[in-house]
Amino acid sequence: MQVAEALAQRADGQRRVEQLMARVTDSARYQEGETPVEDAQALLTEIDAVLDQQESLIRRINRTNAATPLGDGTVTDALARRDVLRYRHRAVTAAADAASGRGGRDHGRHMRSELVSLPALPVAELRAEADRIAQEIRELDIRIQRANWEVELLD
Repeated sequence: MQVAEALAQRADGQRRVEQLMARVTDSARYQEGETPVEDAQALLTEIDAVLDQQESLIRRINRTNAATPLGDGTVTDALARRDVLRYRHRAVTAAADAASGRGGRDHGRHMRSELVSLPALPVAELRAEADRIAQEIRELDIRIQRANWEVELLD
């Protein structure tokens, strides 16, 4: 099985657990004299089984990512880099939005007597930096996805 397939299985498992949890919540209480819609205890047992499978799958994915070379490091290193780039992109974009007056407050001047607010940061440079970071994220994502389809999942 390829890593990409394992990631799809992991996502399916996560959805399955969420669905089962909703069913447990719906069945955890019932009115006296009625029968519960489903056996909440059986659903909890099923959740445990799915979570055990999830743990095994996640361990295998992590082990494979740590052992798979990608660029100057491993897939695990690339995933960490991508996470940090996403945070950096959000920070730079938020700073540019705030400096340009798009940060949720009205920074314009409506009357001559009002004070003018000025940007404390170079908006155009920040936007260019955000674009550069977004491009780096896209390129890194492509390399990670390629590795996910080329690499066999370890045991």
